[in-house]
Amino acid sequence: MKKAFQKSRIPEGKAFVIRELIAPCFDVNWHFHSECQLFLVLKGRGTRFIGDHMQPFKEGDMVFTGPNLPHLWRSDNTYFDSKNGLETHGIVIYFPVNFLGESVFLLEEFEGIARILKTSARGLEISGKTNLLIGKMMKELIALKGGESIIQLLQILNLMVDSPDCEPITQAGYINLNKESETDRMGQVYEYVLKNFKEKIMLEEVAEMANLSVSAFSRYFKTRVNKSFSDFLSDVRISHACKLLHEEEMNISEISFECGFFTLSNFNKQFKDRTGKTPLAFKKDYLATFLK
Repeated sequence: MKKAFQKSRIPEGKAFVIRELIAPCFDVNWHFHSECQLFLVLKGRGTRFIGDHMQPFKEGDMVFTGPNLPHLWRSDNTYFDSKNGLETHGIVIYFPVNFLGESVFLLEEFEGIARILKTSARGLEISGKTNLLIGKMMKELIALKGGESIIQLLQILNLMVDSPDCEPITQAGYINLNKESETDRMGQVYEYVLKNFKEKIMLEEVAEMANLSVSAFSRYFKTRVNKSFSDFLSDVRISHACKLLHEEEMNISEISFECGFFTLSNFNKQFKDRTGKTPLAFKKDYLATFLK
């Protein structure tokens, strides 16, 4: 994975751009840019990273990120093997926070939209009815031109105003400490962990890869993710376990080993610490909800 970097997405003379993305996997670069971004996953599964937050994604996942908020939708490893014949599909909208000029933050009529644009600094996950309505409008927006396209984008943003379906993603105090000029150690760490979390990963080898001492790497990592490397690694493994409990017919011992836990007792403890439930209870609750 390459370094986190800033990149402009808006051609000169345009207020915003909308793109339909179809590829074997989503962008593998952990990055940030000066534009706001609204992204809808239509096909594909994996793990998304927004600032200091990590969560699995699947079809229907919708996120609104503000300027300079680092992000990555990292497709599952199976998408990187062409033999599997998998592909991803998404729709993304990029626009500057001041795409309507500075008036968006001054005029009473834009008060709600201005509030949403400011809140997007933490990233917003959009779910429920709002997700379905905006998803439909994003698909329609692909074909719209001129003033109709601007009106449609404003209507999309207006749907987020006061919606109970829009939840902040990063912690309230999160600050992007990454600099465009620095080597992106974080990107390398994410890629390495997501490729190798099923195996034993030593802090020393990750620190060496980042060209830092163990103590320096531990401090560096925690300032970027607001958690220790060991907690991050456990989160990745438990996140994968949740997906397997939902999607696969595997017993708990098999899932434990598949996620990089080499003792069942440690897996059960870590899983309950993070989800509040045992793996078996988690699966039973999911099936009970799914079969309603």
